[in-house]
Amino acid sequence: HVQLVESGGGLVQPGGSLRLSCAASGFTFSGSCLSWFRQSPGKELESVAAIYSVLSATYYADSVKGRFTISRDNAENILHLQMNSLKPEATDMYYCAARAFLQCRVPSVGSDFGIWGQGTQVTVS
Repeated sequence: HVQLVESGGGLVQPGGSLRLSCAASGFTFSGSCLSWFRQSPGKELESVAAIYSVLSATYYADSVKGRFTISRDNAENILHLQMNSLKPEATDMYYCAARAFLQCRVPSVGSDFGIWGQGTQVTVS
């Protein structure tokens, strides 16, 4: 049973913080590329952050660099996204995704990922 389940979204005031989590099961988490995407109605799917399996190298979109931090807990099979200094423009549905590959293209490309979570809503207002 291959599954990703996001949690941690919610309503936050501008300048506030949220920590998103993505619990994984049914695949080799430690050997997978992991990414966070976001999307709102009328907008394209956007690559927010990614973390490689090898050396846990990371990627961040310019719009979030310095404010967001992606991390992975291989022991617990959980992907995290710490979001600080949130802006109203960050209001989106956030999705985690996994690719059973050691390397990932960055910015992440949605079609590269075969495993997706259902999403968690982040509202900044």
